[in-house]
Amino acid sequence: MAGRPRLLPEPRRWSVRLLAGHLLRAAASVVLLTALYYLAPLDSGFGVLTVVLLVCGLALFGGLIAWQIAAITHAEHPRLRAIEALATAVPLFLVLFSASYFLLSQELPRSFAEPLNRTDALYFTVTVFATVGFGDIAPVSQTARALTTVQMAIDLIVVGVIAKVLFGAVRIGVGRRGEVPRAPQDES
Repeated sequence: MAGRPRLLPEPRRWSVRLLAGHLLRAAASVVLLTALYYLAPLDSGFGVLTVVLLVCGLALFGGLIAWQIAAITHAEHPRLRAIEALATAVPLFLVLFSASYFLLSQELPRSFAEPLNRTDALYFTVTVFATVGFGDIAPVSQTARALTTVQMAIDLIVVGVIAKVLFGAVRIGVGRRGEVPRAPQDES
């Protein structure tokens, strides 16, 4: 056996069923969090309790990210698990700020260029997150601008650091399985 070449393991392929299962769970997370946002009794107004709940929600978001990182590094299919992680964490983050903007607009309707309903608040949150700029809805009051600035700062962390950490967890998970991560191939 000394002169016999060692065979490398065959790369694991994703089956359609496996991929569909992960994508369905990811979609279910998005739908569930969005439904909870629209069904939640958001009638307490904007105040100290809202800020405390936002901070607690952001701490929950951080804990979710930490748990997801551990799950990705130990997953049989780390890339698919990372998709699920993003499909849970990002909507949770967006819903937390959407609820805060909605409550602020209900309490102080002149906080934004126009009063926000839940859909408007979600639209505004995604607009800030995607950094596409303000159009029809913009923060007007100092409180709305401060809250929007906080979201912008955390957005940078979410997009930069957390994405890097999640991709690092995928790399660790792939390495644990003995695969060599492949670099993207140039199609030209």
